[in-house]
Amino acid sequence: MEEAGHGSWTYCVDLAPEDGKRRTRRRGGFTSRAEAAREMAAVLDGELRGVYENRRTTVASYLREWLATRKPHLAPNTYAGYAACVERDLVPAFGHLRLLDLRPEHIDAWVTAQLEAQRGRVTVHRAVSTLRNALNAAVRSWRLRYNPAKHSVPPKPRAAERTCWTPDEAATFLQHGAEQYADQLTDLFEVMLGTGMRRGEVLALHWSDVHLMDRKLFVRWTLAAINNGKTHLREPKTEASRAWISLFPRVMTALHRQAAIRMNAHPDGLLEGLVFGRPGGTPLRPQWVLDQLRKRTAELDLPRIGLHDLRHTAASIMIAENIPVAVISKTLRHSTIATTINLYGHLLKDSADQAVLALAQALDRAAAKQSPAPGPGEVLRRAA
Repeated sequence: MEEAGHGSWTYCVDLAPEDGKRRTRRRGGFTSRAEAAREMAAVLDGELRGVYENRRTTVASYLREWLATRKPHLAPNTYAGYAACVERDLVPAFGHLRLLDLRPEHIDAWVTAQLEAQRGRVTVHRAVSTLRNALNAAVRSWRLRYNPAKHSVPPKPRAAERTCWTPDEAATFLQHGAEQYADQLTDLFEVMLGTGMRRGEVLALHWSDVHLMDRKLFVRWTLAAINNGKTHLREPKTEASRAWISLFPRVMTALHRQAAIRMNAHPDGLLEGLVFGRPGGTPLRPQWVLDQLRKRTAELDLPRIGLHDLRHTAASIMIAENIPVAVISKTLRHSTIATTINLYGHLLKDSADQAVLALAQALDRAAAKQSPAPGPGEVLRRAA
């Protein structure tokens, strides 16, 4: 250990060789001999335990480093959500602390203060979950011995029950659009309600993936909006989402109408680009589509819903028509049937009642077959 001038200290220590090569760690800039000695001791202890905890790393610097390493592996809107949590919540709250000094009580106190200030429970849950994920990475890379946020994430609030239209309400909305607007949004809403496609999937639908002759389309892309601003085209998150969807006559009519409009407007009469887009070929802005949905909904005094609720409406109508859950799950392109049941279990009550009734009737019929028919004497005795 040596004094490096200008009041700073430097330590130098030999570490265990790697591949037969000598390793030396040299760090400077410490304000005192004691500080340099503590850091050198931490390095040696880390070598012994397999964990190197850098006492000069702050929570802010670590979280920004973690974000940079995660960015290539995340969808743009997912990364934007993480970055917002880090810069808006985590850095202001804990950024000044050294990473090694962050304790569960710091996180618990912040959660309590946020909830007492009437901060949204979903927002608080998302922020602390992001912190836990980031610190898990530090533990996995041997930069921390334990994760102080492991048990500090508040319970995830139960999602509010989605509002769905009845078949009559959905039909009224579609009829109103056809009579009063007859524009591409009318056909877009027809496709969403008629297929159960997600908002991003229908806004990213290309003519090259629409096979009108086969009455099918293929979901290949989805449109993600980052902070309701910049849009980004990407592949769906799950393999199950990339699948074929069958088209019934109402949806076919809507797509044929848009195809005719596009072919008439295209100088070569070709179908290419987005099915639903702006005149220049750029995607429709999701927020504008939502605003139009709510405007037209208000004109009919229908229940206020969002774009994703059109998908839920399609699911609820299928459930009401007693379509098997496995078929509904396949149509909605869920990864598992369990996902469908978790989302729509509350709507399956009547179907469950019918299933139990059918089971009871089948057992009654089987029991009746096994009971021997009474003879003449038995009939007289029972009558007596």
